[in-house]
Amino acid sequence: MFFLLRSYPDATLFHPLLCVTYVMRRRTIAREVALQFLYQLDLRGKAVLEDLGAFLAEASRDRQVQDFALRLVSGTKELRPELDQMLGKVARNWDLRRMATIDRNVLRMAIFELLYCDDIPPKVSINEAIELGKKFSTANSGAFINGILDRVKNEHLESSKASDSEADSKPSGSQPKEA
Repeated sequence: MFFLLRSYPDATLFHPLLCVTYVMRRRTIAREVALQFLYQLDLRGKAVLEDLGAFLAEASRDRQVQDFALRLVSGTKELRPELDQMLGKVARNWDLRRMATIDRNVLRMAIFELLYCDDIPPKVSINEAIELGKKFSTANSGAFINGILDRVKNEHLESSKASDSEADSKPSGSQPKEA
């Protein structure tokens, strides 16, 4: 049955387990497509932006793959300064310019997913980023990406959840205490 998924990516499947696998596979493909475009954007500059639509159409005929890849590319591109600043803080002793281009773009895209895509569980974003690093970069990239994203998750996601739960536990009419 897995052969069907790989051979006919645009096929409609009705088995519930296959549908879940297929949706997950679509997002994996979309991440790969988005990474390839972000890599080009990083190396060639904004001139490649006019080719985004054609690039996505050529990469996949599946509209869901194109839409998710576009979401990742657009979000990562728009928030790049903020993502780079955060990446610089958590990647201690690493200059962004010295990172492998693939690793840098995998990390940018994964941080975008972690912080701005509430519909994607953090573990999924991290695992997908690790696999992208292993597939497109070096053998050591998986561990490097995991370490960086684990710091982002611990420092930014956990702290924002803690502050959200504190705000939720206060009575609605209460104000913070002043010293």
